[in-house]
Amino acid sequence: MIDTPALVALIRASIPDAQVDVVDRTGTMDHFNLKIRSQAFAGRPLLEQHRLVYGALTDALKDGRVHAVEITTLVE
Repeated sequence: MIDTPALVALIRASIPDAQVDVVDRTGTMDHFNLKIRSQAFAGRPLLEQHRLVYGALTDALKDGRVHAVEITTLVE
């Protein structure tokens, strides 16, 4: 499990200008819908945008704090 501030902090550590909206899909604090806005996504294909986010969450995914994410990326 991971709380929202910790999840946002992980993303912002890799994508400093990220504006992150988090929805806990199941109430178990390990399945999330993420909407992330950042200039870091500008000019990048969707797959690369998502790779940036997954890169930020690598450790949390590996250790089980995050089980599943649905990602929406937007250029701000």
